[in-house]
Amino acid sequence: MTSPIVVPRPAATVILARDTNDGIEVFMVQRTTEVVFAKGMHVFPGGGLDPTDHHDEIASLCVGLTDATASNALGIDKGGLAYWIAAIRECFEEAGLLLGYRHDNELVQLAEHEALRLSDLRSALAENKITFVDVLKAEQFRVATDKIAYYSHWITMPGRPKRYDTRFFVAQAPVGQVAKQDDYETVGHRWIRPADAIEKSRLGEIDLMFPTIKTLESLARFATVQDLLDYARTPKPKQLMAPRTGTGRDGKPEILIPGDYAYAELGKIDAAGVGVGKTYIEPGVAVEIAPNVLRVTASNPGMMTGPGTNSYLIGNHDTGIAVIDPGPPLAEHIDALLKAARGSIKWILCTHTHLDHSPATLELKARTGATVYGMPPPPYPNQDQTFAPDVKVTHQQALQVAGATLRVIHTPGHASNQVCYLHETERLMFTGDHIMQGSTVVISPPDGNMATYLASLRLLFDEKIDFLAPGHGFLMDKPTEAVERILVHRQDRENKVVAALRTFKQPVSLEELVPVAYKDTAEKLHKVAMRSLFAHLQKLVEEQRVVFANERWLLKH
Repeated sequence: MTSPIVVPRPAATVILARDTNDGIEVFMVQRTTEVVFAKGMHVFPGGGLDPTDHHDEIASLCVGLTDATASNALGIDKGGLAYWIAAIRECFEEAGLLLGYRHDNELVQLAEHEALRLSDLRSALAENKITFVDVLKAEQFRVATDKIAYYSHWITMPGRPKRYDTRFFVAQAPVGQVAKQDDYETVGHRWIRPADAIEKSRLGEIDLMFPTIKTLESLARFATVQDLLDYARTPKPKQLMAPRTGTGRDGKPEILIPGDYAYAELGKIDAAGVGVGKTYIEPGVAVEIAPNVLRVTASNPGMMTGPGTNSYLIGNHDTGIAVIDPGPPLAEHIDALLKAARGSIKWILCTHTHLDHSPATLELKARTGATVYGMPPPPYPNQDQTFAPDVKVTHQQALQVAGATLRVIHTPGHASNQVCYLHETERLMFTGDHIMQGSTVVISPPDGNMATYLASLRLLFDEKIDFLAPGHGFLMDKPTEAVERILVHRQDRENKVVAALRTFKQPVSLEELVPVAYKDTAEKLHKVAMRSLFAHLQKLVEEQRVVFANERWLLKH
């Protein structure tokens, strides 16, 4: 029986912070075990948006923020101000702390008699006898919406009985007020350093939800509240944090967030969030990444191959099977491909002829009689000279194989014969080594060319692609962003190469330049980095920005 889809409820949370001699402390409340969501957990004050948070009357009592400005900050069309209001209202309800102004524009501080009066109003608010607007009007307060800053965005993962679409805010803790839990939803509270809260959770002394732990980890890097507020107020896109669950190597559930390697793949193959996807790549085990598309990874992990080289099988018993990149000539991998195939293997396609992608073609063709597609190998020792395509593919050629249309996109740069195959129905691009997960691609002249590679990357901007299926690693989403990140990284590296050249007054060798240009890279990787450094220098020579003579380079001035 399929579980009903739970639509996340809009919510807001505020992180109150204060400075101490040992760094910042944040305010947390402990939820009662009688609630459905976050039983007994230590959390930041917050909760779901209330219809009254959207009313014009309370909007008129907000200081320094309009709905248009708030909505723009959240990336929504309207209703953004209600999140700021809800964060402040929930903080008052759960902790008795009010971020507000008096009628004389001073921030609210509470004398003892005022605190008692406000406590009575808080109780009436909890019993739904009055609204938050009534509290503000009774005390002639206004909402200090200018004092809290938007910090992050989290959505509860699928499969939970209650889900929230929560905006997190940060604020300086109000001075002259004493916190008190409501003894209804919250049964305790504490001020605590983020690192200490994480440690107490590790020791089992307090319970924290995954988003709370990740938020505390991010807060731990700030030395002062002002540093935190300055960061939050700096304009920048906020990454939506929507955790996903997969199965880890130990067989237990593992929670992933954007940036984790398997995150995008889990969203595609396990949209319901039931945890059927794996958070690791297991060689020899077939994974269905799209209808009639399987991935089988070779057992050749390493520095250059990541978890191993991916082979992809497209099709079924009725259509026949096409294999993209048979991989290295490992008997167990070829056997795994034959076992995973849901029909007869009739076509073999290779993205390029580096030694971890195409050599298994020879044996697989001998055992299946499949027709081989690809570009012939260039005449270099790092290329598979056994590869002999029956059909030489060309740029923009449409191949009708395995019941699918695979369009060839010639993307030289990493290798002169590198092509990508775009599955037009699934909008899934098999990239070979044009784009790989977890690291940048090595560009190794003479067959590799940096300028050509960058131009090939830009070709992908014109294609309709939803996911990238790389030669190494998991599925990757947001292809345009992936390409832009690589272009930015390559430009940044080129800038570092130029800056390194500028430090030398005389022509310099590769061996002398690499530790300066790649000082941010582990020394053990410098030998590999030297190949890409040579490619960057070659590009700069072609652009007449660098002079090359006698195996040495000099920056033109």
